Amino acid sequence: MTDIRGVAATYHARPTREGAGVHLRRAFGFDQVPRFDPFLMLDDFRSDEPQHFKKGFPWHPHRGIETVTYLLRGDVEHADSIGNSGVIGSGCAQWMTAGSGIIHQEMPLGDENGVIEGFQLWVNLPASDKMMAPRYQGVSEDEIPLIVTEGGVAIRIIAGTVDDVTGPICDIVTEPEYLDITVPPNSRFTHPTMLGHTVFAYAIAGSGCFADAMDAEACVSDGTTALFDDGESVVVTTATQPLRFLLLSGKPIGEPVSWGGPIVMNTREELEAAFEELEEGTFIREK
Repeated sequence: MTDIRGVAATYHARPTREGAGVHLRRAFGFDQVPRFDPFLMLDDFRSDEPQHFKKGFPWHPHRGIETVTYLLRGDVEHADSIGNSGVIGSGCAQWMTAGSGIIHQEMPLGDENGVIEGFQLWVNLPASDKMMAPRYQGVSEDEIPLIVTEGGVAIRIIAGTVDDVTGPICDIVTEPEYLDITVPPNSRFTHPTMLGHTVFAYAIAGSGCFADAMDAEACVSDGTTALFDDGESVVVTTATQPLRFLLLSGKPIGEPVSWGGPIVMNTREELEAAFEELEEGTFIREK
């Protein structure tokens, strides 16, 4: 093992449709389990065509996971079965812990120009927390710290700590770090990471290369995910273009995954029980 994390694999986001026909790009998902443990899926739903997102994600259940919505531009309206509702706005984030079960809907509204730019991450919960009470952590744009290094690297801290500045999302069992990083052209940036944690980057603009050399296999551009080997730091180098990317890390769970649509449990029996409860009307435990 070296101090600098190498790139274990890269993935190119693939077009797909979810909800009532929302066009999006899936960075990774079911086929990559358990390589991204504790992370299950990352969807990129940036679009400037309202007909591709306005039908949204109507009422659907979740159990056993956390869903994380981060918006760069536009609004998403949400509501759930236990009385919560609101709007996630431009620059805002929402960390929803489904826990024992919730039924909700998420309806992208876009902005005044019909543009939506956002991402949704699914994070697994360990068996000991899968049936915890549902909860939300919603943060506004102003609550997300922005720091700029001496080299001009801009970092928005949604979760985790950078240079003694801590993001607003806290008390998450997988100890996540969620950063939105922009590295200027002709720069080299090093970010420390926790040994043993899963770390990946998803490029959302520009281009650059990870690891300690301009290795073509470690270079990314918009829509590319880089999954890292273990190590104590991530290094990124840019040339003529800047690179903006989401950097995420979390503590692996290391448990079996039984995944059925919006519900993720440890065993097939638990999954079947959840869908039986949906049919019987006993799915919601907390009101």
